Amino acid sequence: MKGMIWLLAALLLALPALSASAEGKAERTFEDAIPKEFLAACKTPGTVEKISYPSRDYTGDGAEITKFALVYLPAGYSGENRYDVLVLCHGVGGNENEWGFSNPYCVGRNVADHLIANGEIRPLIIVMPNGRSTAKAYISSMENSGSFYPFGQEIRNDLLPWIDAHYATYGSDTPEDLTAAREHRAMAGLSMGGMQTINIGLCECPDLFAWFGAFSAAPTTYTDVEIADKLKAFPDIPINYFYSLCGTEDSLYFAGSGAAKNLPAVCDRFTEENWHWQERSGGHDFNIWNLGLYNFLKIYCGNN
Repeated sequence: MKGMIWLLAALLLALPALSASAEGKAERTFEDAIPKEFLAACKTPGTVEKISYPSRDYTGDGAEITKFALVYLPAGYSGENRYDVLVLCHGVGGNENEWGFSNPYCVGRNVADHLIANGEIRPLIIVMPNGRSTAKAYISSMENSGSFYPFGQEIRNDLLPWIDAHYATYGSDTPEDLTAAREHRAMAGLSMGGMQTINIGLCECPDLFAWFGAFSAAPTTYTDVEIADKLKAFPDIPINYFYSLCGTEDSLYFAGSGAAKNLPAVCDRFTEENWHWQERSGGHDFNIWNLGLYNFLKIYCGNN
């Protein structure tokens, strides 16, 4: 009887800890829909700037070129503070404008505004570049598609140094060492931008980024085995989180996104603590991509 009483007392004492642990896990939720109130414009919106920065034609002869990007700054942005950075990439048919942040009624922009205004995430800077590292002008959906693949060179040599030099990022404090601020950088994207997030961000530049989000990643995304093999080159660099989402009716891209779905089975760098695969009914469109951004922002800059 005394043994039973002792066991019961031990369990009761453990309940608060167990409850806290369960509660902590419950805080990281992955919604299947964006709250309706987030679809409307926020009363305290951030601002969006168009920037230009010097780069090179990494697809061609390395000639000097000028690239463009949109930069979202949160409401109340101040050069006295420091902000996390998200590099948010477009698809094969888009450019720096595809996410639509220049439109004050853009769902993705409203989502960021509301999450910040509600205190659900820390204010952050979102950089939306043109993911083609080439001098050739954007013409059609498949124009210069090969220029998506050397984009990692532009990120490392040109884009991030320019952003750190001109905005109040954590990298601004260590301009001589891009890797020092990796904990405060994330990369995410839709479709071809999801491929870039995985192939370039996760597999080539984990020393620059610690958080990754891929929404309907393109079929040219590395397989799960290839990702695991690429990460062997970075054995001591932790992956803070990798989140991937795809619509179940998006048949071509759902197959490509399967690399993310199967990762923990082939790579011990991914567990339930730093990886999540989400699938829900949907196609290859902004209903999925905006939801992906909503969930990823809560992972990356959430206060839990």
